[in-house]
Amino acid sequence: MAEASYPVVSEMFLEESNGEKIYEKVCAEIETLELPLGSTLSSVYDDQPNAHQRFMEKLDTRIRNHDREIEKMCNFHHQGFVDAINELLKVRADAEKLKVQVTDTNRGFQEAGKEVIAKTEDIIRCRIQQRNIATVVDRLQLCLPALEMYSKLKEQMSGKRYYSALKTMNQLEHVYLPKVSQYRFCQIMAENLPKLREEIKDISMSGLKDFLESIRKHSDKIGETAMKQAQQQKTFHAALHRQTNVSYRKPMYIINGHGSEDENELKSKSPMLEDEETEEEVLSVQDLVDFTPVYRCLHIYSVLGDKEVFENYYRKQRKKQARLVLQPQSNMHETVEGYRRYFSQIVGFFVVEDHILHVTQGLVTGTYTTELWTMAQSKIIAALRTHSSFCTDPDLVLELKNLIVVFADTLQGYGFPVSRLFDLLYEVRDKYNETLLKKWAGMFRDIFEADNYSPIPVANEEEYRAVVSKFPFQDPEGEKVSFPKKLPMSQSVPQIYMQVKEFIYASLKFSESLHRSSTEIDDMLRKSTNLLLTRTLNSGLQNLIKKPHIGLTELVQIIINTTHLEQACKYLEDFITNITNISPETVHTTRLYGLSTFKDARHAAEEEIYTKLNQKIDEFIQLADYDWTMAEPDGRASGYLMDLINFLRSTFQVFTNLPGKVAQTACMSACKHLSTSLTQMLLDSELKQISMGAVQQFNLDVIQCELFASSDPVPGFQEDTLQLAFLDLRQLLDLFMIWDWSTYLADYGQPNSKYLRVNPSTALILLEKMKDVNKKNNIFAQFKKNDRDRQKLIDTVVKQLRSLVNGMSQHS
Repeated sequence: MAEASYPVVSEMFLEESNGEKIYEKVCAEIETLELPLGSTLSSVYDDQPNAHQRFMEKLDTRIRNHDREIEKMCNFHHQGFVDAINELLKVRADAEKLKVQVTDTNRGFQEAGKEVIAKTEDIIRCRIQQRNIATVVDRLQLCLPALEMYSKLKEQMSGKRYYSALKTMNQLEHVYLPKVSQYRFCQIMAENLPKLREEIKDISMSGLKDFLESIRKHSDKIGETAMKQAQQQKTFHAALHRQTNVSYRKPMYIINGHGSEDENELKSKSPMLEDEETEEEVLSVQDLVDFTPVYRCLHIYSVLGDKEVFENYYRKQRKKQARLVLQPQSNMHETVEGYRRYFSQIVGFFVVEDHILHVTQGLVTGTYTTELWTMAQSKIIAALRTHSSFCTDPDLVLELKNLIVVFADTLQGYGFPVSRLFDLLYEVRDKYNETLLKKWAGMFRDIFEADNYSPIPVANEEEYRAVVSKFPFQDPEGEKVSFPKKLPMSQSVPQIYMQVKEFIYASLKFSESLHRSSTEIDDMLRKSTNLLLTRTLNSGLQNLIKKPHIGLTELVQIIINTTHLEQACKYLEDFITNITNISPETVHTTRLYGLSTFKDARHAAEEEIYTKLNQKIDEFIQLADYDWTMAEPDGRASGYLMDLINFLRSTFQVFTNLPGKVAQTACMSACKHLSTSLTQMLLDSELKQISMGAVQQFNLDVIQCELFASSDPVPGFQEDTLQLAFLDLRQLLDLFMIWDWSTYLADYGQPNSKYLRVNPSTALILLEKMKDVNKKNNIFAQFKKNDRDRQKLIDTVVKQLRSLVNGMSQHS
């Protein structure tokens, strides 16, 4: 048991020993660490029983050790401290005695030096007065030049000699005033100098403002003069080029008072042109505007060191003026004068800027003018796009184009890039074409309204040549016919052809002076002519064809007219080729679309013929007045149908001038429509009863239709082809006239059936209407055996037909 307890005691001893070491470490940390000590103190209580009490005991022991060390230290130094205090007490008595002796000695010196001080002060005062008098004389001699220069400055300011005043001011400020700067009057002078400079700047700035106002008022005059000279230059060189057949370089306009050497040389070679050119005095910018205020203001601001301020102010004001100049009037698009004034103001503005650029040093720079022109060009293009969109007069648009060309050429002469303006002319050209198309649409409309739509009569050779001179009509067979005779087209054909040529001439006017190649001009002419043919003329023809007062005769003439216009398209091609000298065989050459235009119009006219012919047939059909309950037929065809057939005969006689297929199609369409209309008349839901007599009368009318079809009203049909249009109606009527129901029912569905084209539902509808008539007369039928048998047969056939109809519906 004793041996077993040893390890326990040993473990307890080790724990105690470890605890002591921990507490020692904690106390050491408390002495060395700063607050807070939470983390340190918390370790005292970690996993130790009675840790707090043991730690406090250890802490008290530590405190007592420190107290003993402090007490030992104090005992060691105590004697030294007492000795130092005693020595200080001995010195204090000697210090008091020394202080009393010093005080007495100082008092004696003060009493002895009072008289000496008074004499010395008198001497000093006299010396200062002497020195001040000499200094005043010297300073007055030094100040006189400054005063004289200031007086001179005042005189120069009064005489408005501002540049001399600035030189005097500069000498005064840097030479004279620094020598006397310590005096108040000089300070006042120095303070006045900036005010005088500001006054000079204000005066020069006022002159500049007057100058800016002046050029704002005269900019249109300057621009007008520049554009006029540019146009004269262009005319001069064009005339000289035609005379000498030599090329020339781009002219340099003399708006700034000087011209190019080439120009002077060319003038010397052509005295006549020179005389014409110099008839009107050439004005320069200096003749119209006095630039002195700009030079003066620039010089003054340069001398004052504010050149950059002046440059910024000038550019800022000119930019404001540029925005005003670039803002067009709201009604600019109404007259050419509005555009001319707008362009003149802009040209005047940039001519002045170009003059300032070349005459002054740095007031404006090439970069500045380029940026200003770029901004201006964008605004100009935007304004022209907006206002040109309101133009409806092609002459005004053409004038606008000419102004843009002169405007661009003028500014190009001053070195401004104008390619965007020439690009804008493409858009203006489109607008010009639009206005031309609208104008020619009205012309075509007037031509169509004035036309009588009958062949042109020519009484003699002179009248024939007059027509042929306007329109390329060629008819070798017709030329053999003696006068008087008629040309197949109506009066509108040569008029339209001439107007198309006039349109080409008008389009060509826009291409002048655009610096475009012949190929580009040819392409523009062909495209605009295509628009005229495919849009304007085609639309006019389509609207004409749809007009209600245009009858069949007029439509026939329109078809003939479009045929001749289509044949004349190749002459329009040759006409454009002669103008532009560009062969049609050239690669990428645009072709005229007149062929398709006139074909479309002709097809529309043909369709309208078919429609109107059917409408006329419907009008005759509406006149039909059948007695559907008649017992016996009249023995002759109905009057309305005979009138209809006579109308068709006369109409198809007019169609003899039409192409064969058109006349045949119209005839076949009319016969089919007539057959369909007659069939619908029998099957009309409002028609409740039909007697056999009515069917027989109806059969007489159909016979007349068949006779008309067999009479070959339009040549070119194969035998019995036209009669096929009435075959359905003929088989239906034969079925009822012969009363051959056994054959119909037996052969129904067979390809060789006698009544193959009779539909069971159609036969059923008509048979029920005849059945209703028999029922109405059933009072008499009961006394007649034949009628009773007939009624039973009808009932039987009706049932069989219904079964066929039901079978067809189920099958479908």
